[in-house]
Amino acid sequence: MSISENVTTYLKELAAGNCFGEPVTLVAATKTRTAEEINEAIAAGVTDIGENKVQEFRDKYDLVHGGNRHFIGHLQTNKVKYLIGKTYLIHSLDRDELAEELSKRSVRANVTTDVLIEVNVGCELSKSGYSPETAFAAYERLRTVPGIRVRGFMAMLPESDDTALLASLADEMRALYDRAKAQDTNIRWLSMGMSGDWRLCVAHGSNMVRIGTALFGARHYPAPAQP
Repeated sequence: MSISENVTTYLKELAAGNCFGEPVTLVAATKTRTAEEINEAIAAGVTDIGENKVQEFRDKYDLVHGGNRHFIGHLQTNKVKYLIGKTYLIHSLDRDELAEELSKRSVRANVTTDVLIEVNVGCELSKSGYSPETAFAAYERLRTVPGIRVRGFMAMLPESDDTALLASLADEMRALYDRAKAQDTNIRWLSMGMSGDWRLCVAHGSNMVRIGTALFGARHYPAPAQP
């Protein structure tokens, strides 16, 4: 199927909303994708696109026509300056040091940067983010930081065949989201679910999914340079 056909199929399925009847936003994950491929997805109905790498975000920024620009990858503090004023939402606020840099740069530019707090819900050593035990305290602390506005939470579920475990972790994230949303009208998104697990995540309360391979096909990475 073409990119356009894939987008149409996914948007149609997502139109049913999540288990709470909330709309679900599709963020097309565009790592390694060309501007032409991204523009095809936007023409087919994608409204939000997400890059994992700052360099790709910068290189494609003026070549992509339309779409809310998300940053969904790990963000180094020394690269924050390239994103300020250009993002609709940064999904990967995973540490206080990054919040401080986002705050400093945003205040200096006189903008408010919308962010999601990243939670390492599976407590995996290979992933960054606040632990489930500290995530709500982090939210309470970060919501007062000038220049940034916390809009919700982001998580990546572990790779596992244990559906019950994954459902439990997704429920844990939804409970965290609901707890914050009950006291804060800025809370809007629970970004959880990728190409392999998005249906489970939506069934357990996610209202934003990040889908790449299922829309665009397998990624093609450039071959390493020969020595």
